[in-house]
Amino acid sequence: MTPRSLTMSPVDWLMLAALSILWGGSFYLNKLAVAEVPPLTVVLIAIAWMRDELRPLRVAWPVFLTLGLVNSAVPFTLIAWGQTQIASGLASILNATTPLFAVVIANATTTDDKLTPGRAVGIGCGLIGIVVMIGPGALNGLNLHVAGEFACLVAAALYATGTVYARRFRKFTPNTLGAGQTGAATLLLMAPVAFVDQPWTHALPSPRAIVVLVGLGAFSTALAYILYFRLLARAGATNTSLVTFLIPVSAILLGVFALGERLEPHQLAGMTAIALGLVAIDGRTEQAFALWRRQRKKERSNEATRT
Repeated sequence: MTPRSLTMSPVDWLMLAALSILWGGSFYLNKLAVAEVPPLTVVLIAIAWMRDELRPLRVAWPVFLTLGLVNSAVPFTLIAWGQTQIASGLASILNATTPLFAVVIANATTTDDKLTPGRAVGIGCGLIGIVVMIGPGALNGLNLHVAGEFACLVAAALYATGTVYARRFRKFTPNTLGAGQTGAATLLLMAPVAFVDQPWTHALPSPRAIVVLVGLGAFSTALAYILYFRLLARAGATNTSLVTFLIPVSAILLGVFALGERLEPHQLAGMTAIALGLVAIDGRTEQAFALWRRQRKKERSNEATRT
């Protein structure tokens, strides 16, 4: 029996692309923000209060506290610390292992998000594409700072776990899940860290930095998490985790079109491999091939009967 797996509609793919742009663009915005605002303070965002959609937070707060821990605060902290030990390129490659963890966890714990041959091939192509796009040289530092590398891998595993866990709560709207997770991570977990930065001891940020912070909060956080949870409910944990393949692509393309950076041949080759991987993961090619094989088998059976 063929394992069941969720397929993505064109709308789902558009949502995944939009999510990658929102999160990929945050790297550029963060560079602007941390020039004037202490780094940890950037994590503190305003919660989007949704009318009549915050009521579940009162009774289901353990769910949102868990999501805030597993899907936000802990992996954020691990990646931030890991990047003090290893290069950002290697950290991006390690973060791109999230779909690997997601497909294993989802395959073991769900009934409709199973591993298929197409998904296995697609995830492999995607990882190869990430390595090629960022540059194989990023792997030269592998095993030099094991603690930092392990921190990034644990963060990827936590993201995957949080994504699979969050899909269990489809009874909540994406707005509720987004506000609950972000609120828990911000107010209960990350707010105390502000005392490390002590933003009140710094000069007031410039108007540009304030606009950047608002953009980070409104688009790269609030809108991004609404899209994330909506996509998660529609397409499943494994498909949603594919955004980690597309975030570096979006970041590079934004640099090309917004900052005039040059697109290198190895980046183009990596993007091509990622695109092929996404086609394989999509499942339509695999389904079409299976249908063609069944038709050919039927035709050969009919020819044998006639002879």
